[in-house]
Amino acid sequence: MTYQSSLLRLLDERGYVHQMTDPAGLDALAARQVVPGYIGFDATAPSLHVGSLVQIMLLRRLQQAGHKPVVLMGGGTTRIGDPTGRDESRKMLSDAVIEANIASIRTIFERFLTFGDGPTDAIMVNNHDWLGQLGYIQLLQEVGTHFTVNRMLTFDSVKLRLEREQPMTFLEFNYMILQGYDFRHLAKNDGVRLQMGGSDQWGNIVNGIELSRRMDGTEVFGVTTPLLTTADGAKMGKTAAGAVWLNDDALPAYDFWQYWRNADDRDVGKFLRLFTDLPLDEIARLETLEGAEINQAKIVLANEVTRLCRGEEAAAAAEATAAATFAGGGVGEDLPELTLPGDGISLVDALVGIGFAASRGEAKRLITGGGARLDGESVTDEAHHITGGSEVRISAGKKKHGVLRP
Repeated sequence: MTYQSSLLRLLDERGYVHQMTDPAGLDALAARQVVPGYIGFDATAPSLHVGSLVQIMLLRRLQQAGHKPVVLMGGGTTRIGDPTGRDESRKMLSDAVIEANIASIRTIFERFLTFGDGPTDAIMVNNHDWLGQLGYIQLLQEVGTHFTVNRMLTFDSVKLRLEREQPMTFLEFNYMILQGYDFRHLAKNDGVRLQMGGSDQWGNIVNGIELSRRMDGTEVFGVTTPLLTTADGAKMGKTAAGAVWLNDDALPAYDFWQYWRNADDRDVGKFLRLFTDLPLDEIARLETLEGAEINQAKIVLANEVTRLCRGEEAAAAAEATAAATFAGGGVGEDLPELTLPGDGISLVDALVGIGFAASRGEAKRLITGGGARLDGESVTDEAHHITGGSEVRISAGKKKHGVLRP
């Protein structure tokens, strides 16, 4: 389909579109007016991670195309927990923790979006403001009548949990009703016409579209992005050392930069289209690089994503640290650090402590496999003890480097 609106052309060219509820209708709407569109994010931690970055960039693209991004923070739904893709119930958080998480997460969006009062300026809303006011009887009467248990049981978020014989609480079962109500509320009160999300949210988005039509007769639209995995099939944003967090205080800028610098060759073009603002013709040129030259494209990717998420200075410092570490064999200023106790530390504990291994078992396998080095020298003795008297450079494989300081 040839799109008339700059919004759908941009999303299509960059590879964001997996499903749309009414492509022609949304295209026509986006061609004639500003479309407020939203994505919801639950506040389960003080930071989002790389797995949420494609959705953040989707809101950025919406604004770049002249439309209005609405960031919906799930202050209400965080108290319930989205069962999609989960085998167990989410840990309950206090009101104070949820509010603190939302304040911290907002700083991420402020790097990617322009907030304000203008027609295309981004806004952030909290669904606790309306979900928290709903009475139980009111919810059952006004909203519950539009959902059948028969259909709810067919959604993957419920069906997969039951197939695995994992319990689902009645609280979680209500999540899709409340998410559908979010869309209806935003459409009615804020003129929102579009909900976007990952492909696993398709059922929830369709619920909201149908609820708006049944309760208010409002036509709204949905777009989902493809399930994003790396070329080797791994889930985006997960590493052996844990999640790749977006906030500065959750993950050092150098580690964030390195995540992108270490991307699989096959992912570089896709990541450049999704996560940077580089022109498509420049991305096409970088995609043609082969052999050792592809590393230059990976450095561009790492610099561009880090600049967007952490700022220009962080990107420049991370690249300089990498250059000093890899090219010069030295110790860059921005490498991850671990303080040595006075009596030293075992190599196993050092690898875990600095984040190069997720467990002692993994650290031991790294050592016996020849992947651990101290000051450039391979160490294969898993019982090796590092004395605490002087600075030591520690490495895991060819791409992870850190400093142990007294």
